[in-house]
Formats: sequence, structure tokens, C-alpha cells
Amino acid sequence: MKVFDLRCTQDHVFEGWFGSEEDFRRQLDSGLLECPMCGSQEITKGLSAPRLNLGAQPPAAVVPAPRAAAAPVQEHQRKLHALQAAWLEASRKIVEKTEDVGDRFADEALRMHKGEEPERPIRGQATPQQALELLEEGVPVLPLALPKGSKQTLQ
Repeated sequence: MKVFDLRCTQDHVFEGWFGSEEDFRRQLDSGLLECPMCGSQEITKGLSAPRLNLGAQPPAAVVPAPRAAAAPVQEHQRKLHALQAAWLEASRKIVEKTEDVGDRFADEALRMHKGEEPERPIRGQATPQQALELLEEGVPVLPLALPKGSKQTLQ
């Protein structure tokens, strides 16, 4: 099993697990890989450190390296990864707790606002014009771009 650090054009970093380098290339060339945050299919492979299992030998003593100039960059990357993970988790919770009404969103939201239908948590698509009309009617709406990765389970 190969574990690669992958990156999209928006600089989102995520892990991909593949049977081999050839498997990674085949999926990339077939357009099967996409960023779980933004859905971009423009994916590049970053540097990945291999893990070698050399038996049951005890690990050698590790001497911490002196803090280098790269430490602030690494801290920034760590915070960015944590933020991306939190956003993806929040998106999954939104998807889990709402009903997707698709392009009927504006009509459904307006009917609920007028009391013609019981209120429930919904999500869907609306044009900018429809969203503006809903806001003018006093319907609370929030535009939210959910990553594709939040709409499916991880395997």
C-alpha cells in the first residue's frame, strides 16, 4: 500500500492510499481523483516519506533536530490542515442533518417561511436572483459551498 500526500491547485493537502504508483497514475489520468475540500481534479503528488518495516528491532534513539527556519512554515501547514479537517467535518454534519431539496430550494424555503409547510432543515441550490428574493421576503438563507467530500462517506 502506498500513501501519498496530495495537493490541489487551491493548496488543499490530503492523503491518498493506492495499491501502487501505477494505480495512482491510472486514477489520476482517468480523472478519478479529486480534492475532498473543493472538488478540483488538478491533483499533484507531494513528497512522501516511505515507511520501512525492518523487523522487530527497537527504534534507534531519536535526537531532535534543532529548530530550523522551516518550523514556522510547518506550523502554518499544521494549522491549515487542522482547519481543512474541521471544515470538512462541519460540512459532513450539515449534510447529515439537512435534507437536500436540490433546485427546489427557493420554493421549499418560501413555503416553510409562509407556514404552508412545516419547517425543517433543508439545503439545495438557488440562483443569486432567487437567494436575493428570499432575503427580501425575510427568509433566512446562507450561501454555503459544501465540498463534494462532505456528501459521501469515506471508504
